[in-house]
Order: sequence, then structure tokens, then C-alpha cells
Amino acid sequence: MEGPGDPGAPAARWKRHIVRQLRQRDRTQKALFLELVPAYNRLLEKAELLARFSEKLQPEPNDVTPSVHQGPWEKESDQGLSPAALRGKWQEEAEGLRLVCGEMAYQVVEKSETLGTLESQLEERQSRLAALKARVEQLEEVRAKKAGQVHARRALNEEQRAAYEALRARVGHQEAALRRLEEEARDLLERLVQRKARAAAERNLRNERRERAKQARVSQELKKAAKRTVSISESPDTLGDGIREEAETQVLAAQPGYLESEAGEKWKRPFSFKKRRGHSIGGAPEQRYQSIPVCVTARLPTQAQDVLDAHLSEVSAVSFGPNSSLLATGGADRLILLWNVVGGHLKANQTLEGAGGSITSVDFDPSGSQLLAATYNKAAQLWKVGEAQSKETLSGHTDKVTAAKFKLTRHQAVTGSRDRTVKEWDLCRAYCSRTINVLSYCNDVVCGDHIIISGHNDQKIRFWDSRGPRCTQVIPVQGRVTSLSLSHDQLHLLSCSRDDTLKVIDLRVSNIRQVFRADGFKCGSDWTKAVFSPDRSYALAGSWDGALYIWDVDTGKLESSLRGAHSAAVNAVAWCYSGSHVVSVDQARKVVLWR
Repeated sequence: MEGPGDPGAPAARWKRHIVRQLRQRDRTQKALFLELVPAYNRLLEKAELLARFSEKLQPEPNDVTPSVHQGPWEKESDQGLSPAALRGKWQEEAEGLRLVCGEMAYQVVEKSETLGTLESQLEERQSRLAALKARVEQLEEVRAKKAGQVHARRALNEEQRAAYEALRARVGHQEAALRRLEEEARDLLERLVQRKARAAAERNLRNERRERAKQARVSQELKKAAKRTVSISESPDTLGDGIREEAETQVLAAQPGYLESEAGEKWKRPFSFKKRRGHSIGGAPEQRYQSIPVCVTARLPTQAQDVLDAHLSEVSAVSFGPNSSLLATGGADRLILLWNVVGGHLKANQTLEGAGGSITSVDFDPSGSQLLAATYNKAAQLWKVGEAQSKETLSGHTDKVTAAKFKLTRHQAVTGSRDRTVKEWDLCRAYCSRTINVLSYCNDVVCGDHIIISGHNDQKIRFWDSRGPRCTQVIPVQGRVTSLSLSHDQLHLLSCSRDDTLKVIDLRVSNIRQVFRADGFKCGSDWTKAVFSPDRSYALAGSWDGALYIWDVDTGKLESSLRGAHSAAVNAVAWCYSGSHVVSVDQARKVVLWR
């Protein structure tokens, strides 16, 4: 067989096809004649026999008494018959033979027609057979090509299998090495955590000892100062400010009950936002934050002073700065807007950009110079007031961050997330110093001196000691917790939950003191925020129908409800530290200033 690249291959193919067709035609025509010729010979023999019979039956004209001739075909019974009878009998036999010949001729015609039909079918089948043979030859050629391709693919597969086995072995070695490295990393991490825990314990012990020594020294100095009299000169002397400080101490100590009140104030509060500061000889003074205005009596808001469509979409977070004149709002448009409260109106101050997702919480640090926001992009972000772009991003959560709050200083923060963790952060290094795993995802957090309080979706409020590894207390409530608010004296906690109630918890006895309800009040979402007034006299929350409800904490009665400014569910509220203004935000982009 010629190869596919031979130029004479097409010519040889059609020649072979013509030869096959001619041979097929010869076989077909020969088969037809082979059946027809014997039939025709038999018919001629029968016709010749009939002609002989006819000649013998006709008598000669001059023979009056023909002689009786008995041939081998005559029967013995016909010898006594007359010629007329024999003639009639022969005529009958000739008629029968003609009938037989007619029938045979009819059968020959039928057989010829059947033979023609069979020949046409045979030709059709032979043509189909030839086409199938040609198709078979083509398929054989394709099969040969495919067989070559299969052989090549098998060789390639063998090479790839060998390479795969080599890669698999290499991956196995690398996985073993990775497991060893992970075990080493875990060991190192455990050792590091243990070392940090020991260092923290030692530092806490030293601080406690130093504090006790300082307290003892101050007590002794106060007792000595109370016993002796110091003369004070208006002109400067060698003692300078130190003598004046001792004189002031003596005057204060002379007042009745001074020492008792000082000691009582030192231990009266279990948690305090104020830092205990002392001046050591030769020591550098610590950094002091700007003092927060003290609210003696909060003023109940009565009317809306300013209503703004502040954001491009739903507003979900609001917070006042320490000076009560700076306000921050955040929403689903990934923007944080800073506002100045001037003359009963909100004036735009700055827009903070760079948030990776919808804002769920905003909080100022104690100095008012930094802003922390929780976002839906699994992180919390830190801004410096006055700068538009984010300063730090606190990454580490695996789901939406729902709350982010500063601790007592600007260098520490706490975040809560739907990934069922609460994290403590060192903001100087943007480093997660501690991760607390919880059974339910967190909706809000608040912080005290050495305590972290978190509200969860499993209808529980959990208390965590920032110096210890475990939960110290769990308080169950009815309904999913949506927000927490800690009073400034850190003695009471306000919670809002999806059972449409607000609860005041007395932290001194860890019991629910008051439960606030009202006709028409309904918690509008899982992130609805409620707050204390600065003097802890009132509790404020927004409802699904756009109304604000204010309860008296001591009596538990509903003081007032504010309506008209909001047309959608209120997401969050904030009460300024001076107690003069309230701000509320809703799902319809509105920010409302109340006074």
C-alpha cells in the first residue's frame, strides 16, 4: 500500500475501484445466465419432445389402413384401440402438455421478474458493500492514525506520570518539613506566650508592690504633715514648690474626714477610667489626656435642631468626641464623616476615606485625636483626626467586625466579630496581643479598667478579665444582645436586645436592676445601639418606627418619646459628654441633632 504522501496514491485508488466494479458486474451477469441457460435448455428439450409426439400422431394421407406401430412410449393397453381413439387420446395429452408448457412459461416469467428484483437488490447491496468497504478502508486509515496518536499519548502519559510521582514525592517531603516547622512554630509561640505571661505577671506584681509602697509612703507623709506646722513664706526660698505643695497638703489634711474620703474614693469603684498618677523624684511626668467635660445633670432633648441627609446610604454608627463638639458618623457607603456642633447645627468638618467595607462602629480615643472604626471587610481601621486616609488596619478576623472600642488609653483597643472571637490590640505595633474564642458571635463590646464586656447573639453577656485567660462571669438575658453601654462610673451596664427591652445591670452585685419597655418600642436590627446619659440618669434608644425613647434609670418610667424627624428605623444614638445634645442616625441616610 502506498503511503499517504505518495503522489500516485489517488490514481491507484480509483483504478482499484474500477476493477472491483467490473469484477462485480461479471459475477452478477454470469450468475444470471448460469440460471437462465439451464432453464432454456430444459424448455427446448420439452418443445422437441412435443414436436415428435405431434409428428407421430398425424397419419399419412395415402395410408388407408395404417399399420399399427408400437413404440417404446406406447402402453400395452393402447394396442386394441382404434386410430380415432388414439388420436383423441394423443390430442388430450398434447393439450395437457401445452397447459403444462404454459404454466412453466408463466413460472419462467415470474421467476424472471423475481430474478430481476433480486438482481436489483443484489446490485444495491453490492454498491452498499462497496461503499462500506471504502468506508472501512478510510476508517482503517483513521484507526492507524489514531493508534499512532494513542501510542504517542501513552508515551507522554508515562512521562507525565513519572514527573507526577516525582512531584508527589517532593510534596510529601515538603509537607513533612512544613509540619515540622509548624510544630516548631507552635512550640515557639507557646514558649513566647508563656514568657509574656510570666513577664506580665512579674510586671503586675512589681506594679502592685510599687503602688502599695507609694500608698504607704503617701500615708506616712500625710500623717507627718498633719502633725507638724510648716511656715510658708511668700518670697522664694530654697525649697521652692516643694514647700508650697507640703503647705497645701497640710491645709487639706487639717480638714475633717479628708483622709477617710481619700481612701474611700480610692477603693470605692471597682473599675475606673481615671489613671492613678504619682510623681516620683526625678521621674518624667506622664502624658495626660485632655480632660473630658463633667456632666452634672443631663438635659432631656425635646426637639430636633438639625436634620441632614448626611450619607449616600444607611447610617449605622455615631459617636461624640471627648469635647462634645466633634461628632463622627459612619455608614454603608464606607465613609466616616466628622461634624462640628455649632450653634445647634451640624457643620461638616472632614471626610475620612479608605474604609474597606461598611462601617459598623466608630469610637474616639480618650484624647479625641484618633478614631477607630469597625468594618465589614474583616478588619478594624484607625484614623488620626485631621488626616483623611487610614493610619492603621487591624487585620486578623475571619468575618465581619461588629464592634471596635478603645480601652483606657489611646494605645490599646478591643474588637468583636461575627467569627466568634474578641481580640485585644496593641495599637503602637498594630499587633493582636490576645484572642478570646467565644461560642457565639459578638455584637458589641465595652471596656473598663481591667475588664472587657461583650454582648453575643446567644443571649448572653460575658465578662473577661484582661489580665486572665478565661471568662469571669456570664449574665443571660432574653433576646440577642445588640448593644452595650457602660456608665462613666463603671457601676452600671445598659444592654439592648432583640426582645425589645433595655436592661440595666448593677455590676457591683451582677444583677439586672431595671428592665425598660414601652408601647411601640421595637428593636429595629441586630446592631441597634442604646446609651446612658452622661450622668447615668437616663437610658436612650431608637425604635424601628423612627422614634426615640428615653427612660428614667432610677424609676424605670418612660420620660419621653421624640418623633417626626426620622422616617425609618433608628440604628444608633449618642449623647454628648456635656449632656446638652443627642444625635441619632437611621436607615434612610439621616443624621438628626436633638436639643
